[in-house]
Amino acid sequence: MKNKDSNSRQIFPSDFPESLQKSIHCPKSLFIKGTLPDKNTVGVALVGTRRPSVSAPLLCDLLVKSLRGTNAVVISGLAQGIDSLCHEAALKYGIPTIAVLGQGLNSEIGGSRKILAQKIIEQGGALVSTFENDSPAFKWQFPLRNGIIVGLSKTTVVIESKTKGGALITADLCLKEKRTLLAIPGDFNRETASGTNALLRRGLAKALFSPEDLGLYCGLTQKNDPSKETLLKADISLSEDATKILEKVGGYTYTIEEVQELFPFKRHVLLSILTELEIAGLVYSKDGFRYHFSLMEFSSC
Repeated sequence: MKNKDSNSRQIFPSDFPESLQKSIHCPKSLFIKGTLPDKNTVGVALVGTRRPSVSAPLLCDLLVKSLRGTNAVVISGLAQGIDSLCHEAALKYGIPTIAVLGQGLNSEIGGSRKILAQKIIEQGGALVSTFENDSPAFKWQFPLRNGIIVGLSKTTVVIESKTKGGALITADLCLKEKRTLLAIPGDFNRETASGTNALLRRGLAKALFSPEDLGLYCGLTQKNDPSKETLLKADISLSEDATKILEKVGGYTYTIEEVQELFPFKRHVLLSILTELEIAGLVYSKDGFRYHFSLMEFSSC
């Protein structure tokens, strides 16, 4: 981790997270307050409308909760609505979060967002901006802000959006970046779902049907996934393929068909690997149909 600091400081591309260094939106410098995440973390951008539906707080909570225990960092823009809901959920579940601002870091942040910004810093997150410290928020600056959100993230999720708005600008920037874009489908008669449904209808985004799918799309790992070193200490010897599967899907429950979609194994090979994991006590099935892959830590024998 970089040293935590409540005062703003300027950093340059060599100190940026790798995803931003490789981004077409990589700026010449950034101003930050707080702590940038470790290099092994994965940025997940969660964005949406400033005026969300009544179900949005629960939706954001469940989505962010699914990232708990992984190497995810929640990236958003500290705006009212979806952005703030996601930052708040990240703080609630102890997930690092970065707020990318469309203004200078010393420029006044209004209302409850000021308190939220301070909590983000206090709990090990960061505020980030490409603009000089005293720069106020101008409308033209927000697309630039959105580019940084995308650049810091491996995957961008549009949670709720109308047919026009900043979240769809972020989605377009994500597509230009050629990174994964997800959208949550909603009721056809709900205005805050009209933008996400349009992305899905046009084939521009992949549908996110459940919170548990987010980690798979983002390629996240669990912080307590059993490593090869841990398995060796426990005197458990797994094949390379079995270890690969466990590290990818540990903590989740899948059917064989769902696992096959993630790994290019023939069915008889996959069944053999599942048997290997069952013997090791690392996977179990109550019904012979769905398999739960363990996240347990192993103690030395």
